[in-house]
Amino acid sequence: MTNNCLNCNTEIAGKFCSNCSQSTSTHRLSIAHVFEHDFIHGIFHFDKGFFYTLKELFTRPGHSIREYVLGKRTKHFNYFATIILLLTITYFLKKWAKTDASIFYDDKSSVKGLFKVLKDYSKITVFLHIPIIAFASYLLFKKSRQNYTEHLVLNLYLLCGLLAISLIFPICMIFTDNTDFAVAVNYFLTFLTFVYFIIFYYQYFSVFDFKKSGLIIRVIVISILYIILKLVMNNVINMVGNHFYH
Repeated sequence: MTNNCLNCNTEIAGKFCSNCSQSTSTHRLSIAHVFEHDFIHGIFHFDKGFFYTLKELFTRPGHSIREYVLGKRTKHFNYFATIILLLTITYFLKKWAKTDASIFYDDKSSVKGLFKVLKDYSKITVFLHIPIIAFASYLLFKKSRQNYTEHLVLNLYLLCGLLAISLIFPICMIFTDNTDFAVAVNYFLTFLTFVYFIIFYYQYFSVFDFKKSGLIIRVIVISILYIILKLVMNNVINMVGNHFYH
């Protein structure tokens, strides 16, 4: 057996390369290895990967992501990869759903630009508000001494949680196209989303030097700002869509 890493050719001693961290137990690829290790362990393993990240986002969201930002990163699925995977799941669920969010608009022509842009560029538009809300949280929670990039990352993981919550609507609409039921689900998701904002931000910043009352006020303010920003962004996207899409 070679004493050099097969990835970077550094001399190794132990189970992992000290230079690039690749495992020394590499072997030839096979169907069984790809399925059992790369697919199952990489995505579905509950102590590391996609579902681990989702579990953490809904059991201890703020605490878990703060630990990630501060350096505890090996178990979490990458935030960009998580967002893209959730968007892909959403895409297929919407294909099977019997209705969509357009039923909430009496005049569907007023939002046709928004839906046209989202249809073709959802993987881009989903990120547009993040740099702005990250700057807002940076200013509101400056006492935490988190830099702007760290605020970007925490808000990207917050977005992961919100996208996971939004999956509830198309899942419900697979089974019915009842408008009253869709409205009820939408109200429930609006409430759930706001509660999630509160829990996420409060948990994340709870260990920093904020008075409890001041922290709660800041958390409520950033949550409201997030919702307002999304509404404003949707209106901007709608105007762009109406102007450039015919």
